Amino acid sequence: MSQQETDQQVENDGFVVDTEDCEEREQAYRARGTSRPITVVGNPVLHKECKDVTEFDDKLAALIDDMFASQRTAEGVGLAANQIGVDLKVFVYDCMDDEGVRHVGVVCNPVLEELPADRRVLDESNEGCLSVPTAYAELARPDYAEVSGQDAEGNPIRVRGTGYFARCLQHETDHLYGYLYIDRLSKRDRKDALKQMAEGTPRYEVVPNA
Repeated sequence: MSQQETDQQVENDGFVVDTEDCEEREQAYRARGTSRPITVVGNPVLHKECKDVTEFDDKLAALIDDMFASQRTAEGVGLAANQIGVDLKVFVYDCMDDEGVRHVGVVCNPVLEELPADRRVLDESNEGCLSVPTAYAELARPDYAEVSGQDAEGNPIRVRGTGYFARCLQHETDHLYGYLYIDRLSKRDRKDALKQMAEGTPRYEVVPNA
């Protein structure tokens, strides 16, 4: 695999530095990639655990480029591989935290770290999903998150986020284990979200379910 100019740097404590040169890095990924349509709820690839990434090669690099391109087309802040129909544990993100700081990066084989009880402060903000287009619902999630995994070259990394970015990290990791945010809602709220989706029109291309 050719070394990419967009390698993520890592702090001394093992957490990724994902706040530097965000625009340049995102543009470089996107320029190499091709936008793909988004899979929506009901597509089997979204409802099962994805396969681990085991080959950190040019094929993976091309997938990541396409994911950034697809994310930008759909105006999303995070995208998991199964949202463009690929059964692999990798997600990308381009997301602001609650302080307005932009984070851009890639995580392969993510594992969401369990937080001690004293750090589990819940945020009950609205949540949406490119795979449930035009629908939103309140969902309580911790306002801080840590994810461990690997970068595009297979190096171990850790990513942390607060507020909206913490929600993004949890949301995208969920995707790769077969969960949509609506799966965490009450039956009534899930039904309402699906009704919103049925009544809305996506602003981006989606893959019709068979």
